[in-house]
Amino acid sequence: MPTTDELRPENLYDHLERVLIDSDTLRNRIADMGAQITTDFAGRPLTVVTILQGGAVFMADLVREIHLPMKLESISVASYHGGTESSGTVTFHQSRMPDIDDRHVLILDDILDSGRTLDAILNRFRTECQPLSLNTCVLLSKQVERAVPIEADYSGFAIENEFVVGYGLDYDGEYRNLPVIGVLKPAWVREE
Repeated sequence: MPTTDELRPENLYDHLERVLIDSDTLRNRIADMGAQITTDFAGRPLTVVTILQGGAVFMADLVREIHLPMKLESISVASYHGGTESSGTVTFHQSRMPDIDDRHVLILDDILDSGRTLDAILNRFRTECQPLSLNTCVLLSKQVERAVPIEADYSGFAIENEFVVGYGLDYDGEYRNLPVIGVLKPAWVREE
């Protein structure tokens, strides 16, 4: 495993085995998603709730493509805890839920994998809040058997069962700043 000193920004692309989705493809698909969401939520009080940290980059680009008045909220949860596979446990990093009462809510996440994170958030919002509706939107949807039977209402791209980084997705806190979605070379992944 390379040292932290070797992680220079100009070398980040060298860490990728391959680019799965390039910047132009991301930008075009997000514009299409924003147009669809604009149509679907027209005239409705919308609140977009981003799941931090992975969803932050996706949220920043998507909300600029939604041409409606909206409120922005966020929630901080974790299920990977530094590894390359979901731990099976969703940890909420805050006790206060976003202010979503009497609003139509669109929950944004970077990736739908096991389904546990979205399911846990939906359940918590249903029991602790009073939203008018709850919808989900993910940038990536892994084509895997989910631990929880859930699919997103809006999905950018379907991908195979690979661990990906970039565009908000990380490996142990790194690589969120890559403007593409890529697969890391095995040399850059620590043994679990």
